[in-house]
Amino acid sequence: MSLVKKFATVGGATLGSRVLGFARETLMAAALGTGPMADAFYAAFRFPNLFRRLFAEGAFNAAFVPLFAKEIEEGGVDGAKRFSEEVFGVLFTVLLLLTIAMELLMPLIVAWIIAPGFVGDAEKFDVTVKLAVVMFPYLMCMSLTAMLSGMLNSLHHYFAAAVAPVFLNVVLIGALGYALWQGASPLDTAWYLSWGVLVAGLLQMAVLYAGVRHAGIRIGFRRPRMTPNVKRLLWLAFPAAVTGGITQINQLIGQMIASTKDGAIAALQYADRVYQLPLGVVGIAVGVVLLPELARALKGGHRIEAANIQNRSMEFVLFLTLPAAGALWVISDEIVRVLYERGAFSPDTTSIVAGTLAIYGLGLPGFVMIKALNPGFFAREDTKTPMRITMLSVVVNCILAVSLFPLFHERGIATAEAVSGWLTALLLFVTLVRRGHWPLERALAWRVARLIVATLVMAVSLEYASGFLADRLAPSSPLLEQLAALGLLIGFAMVVYFSVAFLIGGADLGMIRRNMKRKAKAVQGEGSAE
Repeated sequence: MSLVKKFATVGGATLGSRVLGFARETLMAAALGTGPMADAFYAAFRFPNLFRRLFAEGAFNAAFVPLFAKEIEEGGVDGAKRFSEEVFGVLFTVLLLLTIAMELLMPLIVAWIIAPGFVGDAEKFDVTVKLAVVMFPYLMCMSLTAMLSGMLNSLHHYFAAAVAPVFLNVVLIGALGYALWQGASPLDTAWYLSWGVLVAGLLQMAVLYAGVRHAGIRIGFRRPRMTPNVKRLLWLAFPAAVTGGITQINQLIGQMIASTKDGAIAALQYADRVYQLPLGVVGIAVGVVLLPELARALKGGHRIEAANIQNRSMEFVLFLTLPAAGALWVISDEIVRVLYERGAFSPDTTSIVAGTLAIYGLGLPGFVMIKALNPGFFAREDTKTPMRITMLSVVVNCILAVSLFPLFHERGIATAEAVSGWLTALLLFVTLVRRGHWPLERALAWRVARLIVATLVMAVSLEYASGFLADRLAPSSPLLEQLAALGLLIGFAMVVYFSVAFLIGGADLGMIRRNMKRKAKAVQGEGSAE
């Protein structure tokens, strides 16, 4: 299967999940808006969800996949099964003890980590603690699910692991639909959602366990022991988790600061949901697929092929994310208004969320580049260097967030995260180049410059086009008419961007063919991969 086809498999499944996520957030906006219960739910959910994103979206794979693949190669299925059971025994025991401790300490965790700003509001604080207690076992479910996902990815079964998050959105949409049908209060709605999160976690774990059994491996429980393989896994996993979760770590910091302003956490969440669509479809797909592909090429000594994989992946992510960033900057108001502005979601809230989304859009290419750059380190079993870079960017994010939030509120948080994301991507890229792990291509640099030009042309065209459709995008228009107008804008932007990109040489049919059909063996001979 070609590299881009693998990207498409994971990206397509992720796209389905993110579309359902939009439906979920639309119902959420109608039911709760940016009121106190929305703040309480999102604050309580952020903590276990942070770990879900740290593990389930590639960081755990960075440590587990190479070791699991090695066991398959050296010991066959029996060796891989033994290694999996060793990891499962330790992981389950540690997670069980962690969950018990966190449940007992939840009031302190909410007060010091999740939402310090809620301490002054006794009701909001108490609700957040109770919701977090219900949802925290979701962390245990998703961490074990991450291990199962790593096994499936190593066995080249990408779809099952990618489609699992769909179940979370389906369950939560059901909970919201029931709440709206019953006319439930915001507090009852938050309770329905919290229990829905726990049910979804159990369901996802069950589906992936069935997938692993179908792939030919049955996992039993072993007494937890710190074997050499388990120690090696833990040694690699911690820095990989920190590195892979830079965006989520920065968002948690932003939430802590935003908790001092009513409605700020919910506003950040609504903006996050929109820009997570291109980030998830492109970034996660590249991160999941690129690591095993790059590790295989490097292990076989095919350095020219490895360079080709890296450059083509960067070409692919920028080809798709630069126009997404331009569109989010220009039509963020229209997007937020059409998706969210109804029920408890007011025009003032639209303005706040749209401004936040526009800034997140500027950071989008940086966030996705991180997903494409990290495998260059992980495939070489170097998880410490990107962790050091990540910690530096976290410090920068903290300083900027604290400085900008009093002045620009939610937009200040988004600015801090965007700057931090671009700093991380730049430092990762420079480090790989200086070490000789990323051979520079002049052709790639020229293509990126031309893609930027195509994006600017698209953005200007989109600005004028949105003015022509302003009446159809107004809240007074029927919802279907608003959706049709927004779809027309997006379609117009795509036609302009792709036309200009191909016309000026930012993309060509040769680039598409190279990405759609990659040679099975390493390229031998002179010259860089073009």
